[in-house]
Amino acid sequence: MEETYTAYVSARLPALRRIAHLLCRDPHRADDVVQTTLTKLFVHWRRARAATDTDRYVHTMLMRCFLNEQRLGWARVRLSGAPHETPGLPPAIGGPDIETRTVVHTALSRIPARQRAVLVLRFLCDLPVAEVAGILGCSEGTVKSQSARGLVRLRAQLGGQLPSSVTTAGKTTAGKTASGKTASGKGKE
Repeated sequence: MEETYTAYVSARLPALRRIAHLLCRDPHRADDVVQTTLTKLFVHWRRARAATDTDRYVHTMLMRCFLNEQRLGWARVRLSGAPHETPGLPPAIGGPDIETRTVVHTALSRIPARQRAVLVLRFLCDLPVAEVAGILGCSEGTVKSQSARGLVRLRAQLGGQLPSSVTTAGKTTAGKTASGKTASGKGKE
């Protein structure tokens, strides 16, 4: 049992840390969320292995740990008077350049946790709406509305300009998003 758990964690740890870092905006909090997730995963490893999709099971655990931590009052308290340093982003495989990632990461840090979770899962992890809904334990309609609201807030944080790597992630055909809108945010053409 321990060998399969160790192999799984070794293979998935960088991706879990990257997701947690994008959600938490702080590498220390992200590591705490990942550690809590992995502890719970170890306790429930038999159930996780028996699941049809172990990665989805673990992503659900990670999201729940993140959202539970957000609800705690201590998640908002800073114990030092020093200004918070902006940490370096965890390495990504491929994807946009470092400057674009930094700009998007900073903008993501300024939107509500639930919308941030939806955007990270939908566009950065490239998961379909149904899977995001399953991970977050909500309806597909909620994922779509949180995604739309999150993109509006993200666009506002970025001065109305979303990097092409973000706007093209949700496109289906003819430059339209899954909601039928064009990348410019206008209605159906």
